[in-house]
Amino acid sequence: MSKHEKQGRQGARERATRAAGTKGMPRKERELLILDAAAEEFGTKGYARGSTAVVAARAGISKPMIYEYFASKDGLYLACLDRAGSRLVAAVAAAQEGPPDLTRAARTMEAIFRAIESRLHDWELVYDTTVPYESGLHAAAATYRRELNRMGAAGVADVLGASRATRPLDADLVTHLWYGTVSSVVGWWRHHPEQTAEEMNARFQRVLAALCAPGGEGGC
Repeated sequence: MSKHEKQGRQGARERATRAAGTKGMPRKERELLILDAAAEEFGTKGYARGSTAVVAARAGISKPMIYEYFASKDGLYLACLDRAGSRLVAAVAAAQEGPPDLTRAARTMEAIFRAIESRLHDWELVYDTTVPYESGLHAAAATYRRELNRMGAAGVADVLGASRATRPLDADLVTHLWYGTVSSVVGWWRHHPEQTAEEMNARFQRVLAALCAPGGEGGC
């Protein structure tokens, strides 16, 4: 049986279990169940198209119970966003410890892979473009994005510190290249969800090593 088939069967079993209802389940466990269902719904469809009715069905609860726990759709979304954003920021922050060279990029990507393994929708929550612009949800998401970007820019500055690319616009260009690289790698993973964090990390390491191979001007 393939890895994808195993994941599909596991998901089916989990949905069947949820369908049996949550009567007697401790409040904290039920809350986590709702958050998991909501993160998948909003992360897959976005805030605008995400449905609390679908979340309730996936969690095996009534729709009014969502409002009992989270007050509103916005409250539910914010709880999902805070969980996803704080997890990502903490993972990337921990990866900044170590030599200020290209291994920092590898450490950062490995941290991201492990943080969102089986939870690619967490990334989508932080970067959801369907959240109303002038809303508290947008402001909350922007806070997490700014912190991730700040660490990315700091990492680029450290790596470039010992190189010949010392002009301000050099760092600005490389920073944008880094943002695009991270986004593209996560986007590629979205199309290959059967890949594990370990497999993604190994692949990224191989590609980075190939691109930075010594012996030519294109080397890092």
